[in-house]
Amino acid sequence: MNHPVDNIVIVGGGFAGLYTALALAGQKRHPPILLIEPQDRFLFLPLLYELVSGELRSWEIAPRYDDLLAGRGIAWLKDHVEHIDPTAHTILTHSKRSISYSRLVLATGATTNTFGVPGAEQHTLGFRSLTDVERLQKLLHRVRKDRHPLQRIAIVGAGPTGVELACKLADLAGDCAVIELIEQGRTHLPRAKAFNREQALKALQTKDVRLRTHTRVMEVTPDGLTLRHSPQGLSPQGDEFLSASGVIWTAGLQFLTPSMAPSTPTSHDGRLNCREDLGLESDNHIFVAGDLARLAVLENDNSFGCQLPATAQVAFQQAHLLAINLMRSLEGKPLENFRWNDLGEMMSLGVGEASICGAGLTLAGPAAYQLRRLAYLTRLPGLPHQLRVAAGWMADWSP
Repeated sequence: MNHPVDNIVIVGGGFAGLYTALALAGQKRHPPILLIEPQDRFLFLPLLYELVSGELRSWEIAPRYDDLLAGRGIAWLKDHVEHIDPTAHTILTHSKRSISYSRLVLATGATTNTFGVPGAEQHTLGFRSLTDVERLQKLLHRVRKDRHPLQRIAIVGAGPTGVELACKLADLAGDCAVIELIEQGRTHLPRAKAFNREQALKALQTKDVRLRTHTRVMEVTPDGLTLRHSPQGLSPQGDEFLSASGVIWTAGLQFLTPSMAPSTPTSHDGRLNCREDLGLESDNHIFVAGDLARLAVLENDNSFGCQLPATAQVAFQQAHLLAINLMRSLEGKPLENFRWNDLGEMMSLGVGEASICGAGLTLAGPAAYQLRRLAYLTRLPGLPHQLRVAAGWMADWSP
């Protein structure tokens, strides 16, 4: 299908979508760019923990899209995509707009996956939005105000989000509540660097967070959750009801694949299968980035057989390459393959504490906390916003 003007439509304004749009806007003679995103604000998820604790302000980690995109040559449509017709090269939105595209980028990301556990959808909090932060802050306020004995806050999932959140909440709740961290697997942070895993365990122990491994959540109710502990290699030891003032679910992701006809096959976990150049396997006009993309790549030119992590770092790197490949695709030039460069890990481990492992550096404590903040400052979207945030931090530090 021929189009009078080449254009690029990006669906999803998270890390992959927004940073691809910004990178495209920096290309010479770029075509019209349309970003479709239903939310008013971009959310810098790695710093969401600092918003809960009040160490950062909402405008710093959740800037408005109209501010970020002003004067950059990127159009923003506040809408949901209902359906994609790859044959006709069109998108249908919730407001019944029909939009044509020359090249399409799918970066719709993921949401929390409760795996069908009874009561989990109705009775747990997530941790992926500003609304989640507000609900969590209300929970903390209630716990600190009531000061009832044996108050608990349970966190399901001891991956990076669960561990970082447990450390922050332990500092914020103090002696008003016990933090329970529940993990179905054998250990916390199973994919983390050894140094960060060790520092995280030390922080959890110091803050008296109760880590329960080999423990499965069977049901969630308004006043707690039912657990089943199964020691490694042994039979379950029966169910236990754990009362809790609140339950936060961080265990797993559900990928948000847009509706398409003809349908596009997905991987076993719901991601879209991509070529190494980030193009959709079944369509040369559609590209995928961020959490939604499933591809086997080479890490630093070495074989890397497992799936890339669903992290901001991956999305940053994909966005840079994707902007180049979109321009090359429109010009009929060969595309470049994505090469994942693992730059290391940074973890928040409580108020004013962090752990860093990467680029030959291992560091933990307050110095790591400051270095982590500075590293993320350079990753905030757009130089104008980076400068505003930096100015705010300098004003905070002034005597």
